[in-house]
Amino acid sequence: MQNFLSMADLSRDDLWKILDWSAVLKDETRRGRWRTDLQGKTVALLFQKPSLRTRVSFEQGIRQLGGHALYLSPAEVGLGERESVPDVARVLSRYVDCIVARTNRHSDLELLARYATIPVVNALSDFSHPCQCLGDLMTVREKKGRLDGLTMAYIGDGNNVLHSLILGAAKVGLHLRVACPRGYQPQPDVVEFAAADRRATGATISIGESPRDAARDADILYTDVWTSMGQEAEARARREAFAGYRVDAELLGLARPDAIVMHDLPAHRGEEITDEVIDGPQSVVFDQAENRLHAQKGLLFWLFTG
Repeated sequence: MQNFLSMADLSRDDLWKILDWSAVLKDETRRGRWRTDLQGKTVALLFQKPSLRTRVSFEQGIRQLGGHALYLSPAEVGLGERESVPDVARVLSRYVDCIVARTNRHSDLELLARYATIPVVNALSDFSHPCQCLGDLMTVREKKGRLDGLTMAYIGDGNNVLHSLILGAAKVGLHLRVACPRGYQPQPDVVEFAAADRRATGATISIGESPRDAARDADILYTDVWTSMGQEAEARARREAFAGYRVDAELLGLARPDAIVMHDLPAHRGEEITDEVIDGPQSVVFDQAENRLHAQKGLLFWLFTG
């Protein structure tokens, strides 16, 4: 049984298999072909946080693979409050074939995986967002024709999205330049954990504070919200700390002329990114959002068929 809690759970070969299958499944979907690989399978969507892209892309992806999605809201389950995490894992293991969980705490996700006897997939936690990373890598490969040797500049918060990008970039040979304000940088152990993959693929990861240094001659500019769900009380302090970290036309002008712009959404327009950039010709943000569907189908296909 294989769980997917972090990009660290995938070998480099498995990651490439998932990306390859994601492209195949996208092509088939575009040609109107749906599959039956998940026929007779039920996937529980256990969500503690609201979602647009994650819920819809998983529900539709499961349907397009012939399976059935069962959405479980916070009020219905009360994960870790009305019912203990281990008990939820044990019960769902008797009812369904896979758990896709969107949790407040990564530790709850690890508990689910420890006590479940079925695969557990991380649809977002405070530490990691690996399904987003799969869609991101798929999008870069689709737009640029490759991943290895390209340079991605990540501008903003050292959050769960960045943790997954660090681990994913190391596995595919993508150079990652990170610019975060002091005090908002990614966890050092994530960078250290990626060291073995970096040595194998030649990827480089640099952590700094200057958006301009990160963006200069980059192939991809990537940003995320300054204040994520659950951090609303910090919004004012974060806006002050991240002043100067906005992806605007001036910053984009430092990147390569054919650079693409990415954002995992939802976007706080006017804060971390301007309308001019997110709606401009170099933006692939909505293609990136679509690819969440196809990348997650590739992941589920791999989990259920090997």
